[in-house]
Amino acid sequence: MNFLRGVMGGPSAGPQPSGADTIQKLCDRVASSTLLDDRRDAVRALKSLSKKYRLEVGIQAMEHLIHVLQTDRSDSEIIGYALDTLYNVISNDLEEEEQDDSEEENSAKQVDDLGSQFTEIFIKQQENVTLLLTLVEEFDFHVRWPGVKLLTSLLKQQGPQVQQIILVSPMGVSRLMDLLADSREVIRNDGVLLLQQLTKSNAAIQKIVAFENAFERLLDIITEEGNSDGGIVVEDCLLLLQNLLKNNNSNQNFFKEGSYIQRMKPWFEVGDDNCGWSAQKVTNLHLMLQLVRVLVSPTNPPGATSSCQKAMFHCGLLQQLCTILMATGVPADILTETINTVSEVIRGCQTNQDYFASVNAPSNPPRPAIVVLLMSMVNERQPFVLRCAVLYCFQCFLYKNQKGQGEIVSTLLPSTIDATGNSVSAGQLLCGGLFSTDSLSNWCAAVALAHALQENGTLKEQLLRVQLATSIGNPPVSLLQQCTNILSQGSKVQTRVGLLMLLCTWLSNCSIAVTHFLHNPANVPFLTGQIAENLGEEEQLVQGLCALLLGISIYYNDNSLENYRKEKLKQLIEKRIGRENFIEKLGFISKHELYSRAAQKPQPSFSSPDHMMFDHEFTKLVKELEGVISKAIYKSSEEDKKEEEVKKTLEQHDNIVTHYKKVIREQDQELEELKQRISTLTSQNEQLQATVTQQVSQIQQHKDQYNLLKVQLGKDTQHHNSHGDTLQMNGIQTEEVSKLKEELEEWKNKHELLQGQLKEKDSVIEKLNSSQLEVGAAEQPLQTSRFGGLEHSNELQKELEMLRSQIQLQAAEISKLQMENQKLQVMNTAADPMLGDSGAPAATSSELEARLEQEIKELKSQVKALSEEKESLKQQLDSSTSTVAILQDKNSRLEREVAESKKEQDDLLVLLADQDQKISAQKMKLKDFGVAVEDEDDTESGDQGDEDEDGDEEEQDENAAVCYQDN
Repeated sequence: MNFLRGVMGGPSAGPQPSGADTIQKLCDRVASSTLLDDRRDAVRALKSLSKKYRLEVGIQAMEHLIHVLQTDRSDSEIIGYALDTLYNVISNDLEEEEQDDSEEENSAKQVDDLGSQFTEIFIKQQENVTLLLTLVEEFDFHVRWPGVKLLTSLLKQQGPQVQQIILVSPMGVSRLMDLLADSREVIRNDGVLLLQQLTKSNAAIQKIVAFENAFERLLDIITEEGNSDGGIVVEDCLLLLQNLLKNNNSNQNFFKEGSYIQRMKPWFEVGDDNCGWSAQKVTNLHLMLQLVRVLVSPTNPPGATSSCQKAMFHCGLLQQLCTILMATGVPADILTETINTVSEVIRGCQTNQDYFASVNAPSNPPRPAIVVLLMSMVNERQPFVLRCAVLYCFQCFLYKNQKGQGEIVSTLLPSTIDATGNSVSAGQLLCGGLFSTDSLSNWCAAVALAHALQENGTLKEQLLRVQLATSIGNPPVSLLQQCTNILSQGSKVQTRVGLLMLLCTWLSNCSIAVTHFLHNPANVPFLTGQIAENLGEEEQLVQGLCALLLGISIYYNDNSLENYRKEKLKQLIEKRIGRENFIEKLGFISKHELYSRAAQKPQPSFSSPDHMMFDHEFTKLVKELEGVISKAIYKSSEEDKKEEEVKKTLEQHDNIVTHYKKVIREQDQELEELKQRISTLTSQNEQLQATVTQQVSQIQQHKDQYNLLKVQLGKDTQHHNSHGDTLQMNGIQTEEVSKLKEELEEWKNKHELLQGQLKEKDSVIEKLNSSQLEVGAAEQPLQTSRFGGLEHSNELQKELEMLRSQIQLQAAEISKLQMENQKLQVMNTAADPMLGDSGAPAATSSELEARLEQEIKELKSQVKALSEEKESLKQQLDSSTSTVAILQDKNSRLEREVAESKKEQDDLLVLLADQDQKISAQKMKLKDFGVAVEDEDDTESGDQGDEDEDGDEEEQDENAAVCYQDN
């Protein structure tokens, strides 16, 4: 053990062995020792030497250490030492040593190569990685933690290879996901770092990790650590979430569908006092904002981005971001990233854009957030990155937002400018920036104003009305004229590029604006002069933009100015510039390096203000117009005339088709409204039928009650007969008893007569009920039962008159019965003294009479209730009759409208056939002249497809109308 004591620092005699010799002896000891303690001590010694003698330990001991991992798994201590040793050999995390800079660079390169080589040796046998995954499953801290660190180091050195081995390993990724659930924070935190390396640039592993409930666990860890106030663990979790979501549409959709966006809102809750933020909090919040941007990035599929934007608005995340935007004391880099995040959350989403337009800054008086941001953009004292972020926010606010574009342009129009001057509008800020002395403000304002005109011909025409006061005493000039004046004064290149981009966007696809531009006689000579000169590289970009502007003036020229017709402008180019030279100068734009950078993504990201030359949307315009302008320059006047005629013909045809499409849509809307009315009336009919059914059930209940009373009356009669027998037995005079019996029999007969009359009334009510049901059923087939409903209504009225007469007779009979009942009571009273001692039976007879009288009253009340029900049924019958009349009127009107619609559609078909013949004739003429009509044919085929669809719709409408008439 002398060499061990030498290694561990003990005293030794004689010469000291070298490090390589010591490592060789330790490796032999590991390989040959039969005792576990000896092997454990040797591995521990190798661990202590692995940092200083990394190369020697890696070369000589790696194979033995792997063997220990395979054979000595029962001893966690030796496994832990072996894993630590392998980690020290493979990892590139060196201890800091004092050495020169050049030595540090050389050492770092050697270390990287060494770690990569040892990693390649280790993973050459895939079983080694599988063995390591098995060891990571062990719960023992001394095994699991070194295993996690070693696997992380392997992924850092040879990421793709190790990822592939883990991916094909059974349950490989699932084993590593268990690390996030470990109660020991050290292992859990290193597990997050391991998953960071594992999920880099591997979509398959990213999906597996996401579906292993990674989002839930990571968000729980972030919440436990205190959200943005947490430590570096929160940062690591956010980096892992970015790996899982960035450029992975499947995981983004899973994140949204799992309602995890709602859990992001508490991250951005900031207080009133935002001073003194720690560096870690700034880092965490920056990563959180980047995570939001990953979900709504313009590079994502439009549908996924739109759904995430809507979810962020509904859960209040956008509102929370706007609160940070308007808060005070927020660090500059967080404010800049928040502006970029809000930009992409509202980009192309009308709901979010409308909300952002309503946000006001907490100032006195309150100002819109857009105005406050524009003030920062045109302020040259603000940081460059902040100004770029505000420009991006303004561009995203106007992207596919015609309402927002109109609001911005309206602040420039004379009728909407605030005469008092108390408030600054967005238009005033843009004009101020457009004509300031700062070239960056000129460029930003020009690009912002160009976005307000993007794909909106109406606003381009309205902006021509804007007048500017240049100086006192001079007449005002138009905004278009002022832009060309500044352009001709020879300002900085950045200013001229911004103004030329604005003019190109303004004049494109707007013939009126082209006419206004050409109306100034100085504009065309200035452009031709700029293009014809041979200038340096910096001016080549301006020359290309001037060529583009002149080409737009030719392509969108409506020949309304005699001196600047298309043909004359082409002749001018050929004489002063030359067609080839013009096309060459036009190509300078797309060949420029800054053009290629701007075309990559919508966000303006520039390393310095000098590189701020092109806008992303403008690059799309150049790509669209460069080819058509080149073709337009080489076209002859005859070809232009033919093309103009074809365009006019096609425009007329399109206008006619559009008009009739509009008419058909209006008719479809009217038909839908009528169908809705019919459905409403049908539902009302169903409600009436339900009411009738309810009344029938109530009548049945009354019948049941009546039958119950009749049974009770029979029992009382039997009881009265038993009392009569008792009277005879007690010696009462038979003559008086017989008189009472006769009177009771007579009353009973009258009662049976009343019962029969009530039955007749029940039958009459059932007839009335059935007639009501027939009326309800007759409301659906209105066309076939128009006259039958009226005749049935007359029959019902006759039956009602009969019911009135029967009720009057019943009332007279009831009054007669009441009088006879009173006589019977008098006779019973006179018979009481004759009964003598038989008081109990007499009392019983009086109780029976009282009960019978009460039953008569109840029957009377039932008759009254039935009379009331009859009146209500009559009212319902009257209302049903009026409803039938209304439906008949509506049905006749509907038939007239359907007939008119059919006639108009027939006229449309005839007119469309005539138009098709005219178009085909025009095509034949063009083909005779040798003109290629490919684009027009494509347009016509697209139009014909629309006509076919419209024809199908017309046939469906006609079939629906015919079916409706048949019904």
